[in-house]
Amino acid sequence: MEADLRDLLATIQSPHLRALLAEVFGESAETWRRFRDAPAAKRYHQAYRHGLLEHSLSVAQAVSAISATFPGIDRDVAVSGALLHDIGKLDAYTADPPAIDMTDAGKLQGEIALGYYHVRRVIEDLPGFPAELAAAVLHIILSHHGALEHGSPVVPCTREATLVHMIDNLGGRLGSFDRLEKELPDGSRWSAYDRALGAGAYFAARAA
Repeated sequence: MEADLRDLLATIQSPHLRALLAEVFGESAETWRRFRDAPAAKRYHQAYRHGLLEHSLSVAQAVSAISATFPGIDRDVAVSGALLHDIGKLDAYTADPPAIDMTDAGKLQGEIALGYYHVRRVIEDLPGFPAELAAAVLHIILSHHGALEHGSPVVPCTREATLVHMIDNLGGRLGSFDRLEKELPDGSRWSAYDRALGAGAYFAARAA
């Protein structure tokens, strides 16, 4: 996964976004050391060591592939936003895989606010970073849950933010199938009702 991430980072053309991503994902960056080991959630998807890297990379790879399909999408912005959209989880969750839990900061501020603050601080330390570019990336972080009732302070208002939200949501839902299948008893094709899916999950290929 790290090699795939490095390959994806090398495709970013914007020098400002390359500098931003280097500050976060550079091999010697403290943020990278934490990011590569962090879980993506407490329960619903990729709730294990390296889960945040797995989830963020898969979302960014999908965003990269789809960016060429629809006109008007700034691929550099969309991919950068996809890689950074869950960065707040570094401070919102504990990193202990057997007992992942919310931190005090996660409960008091939420992962979106923490992620926005983290990336904004990095951007403010980068000389000459364009304000419009900063707004585009930060909007992706703020809106990636897609709706106010789901915790986003704003809804997606750009093509790039809409794409990241849709792929992030898809990645989370498919991650729930992975979790449920791992928990399924031998001989079962149906999981119990799952709140994330709003139904039980069916695995037709499993032996009855």
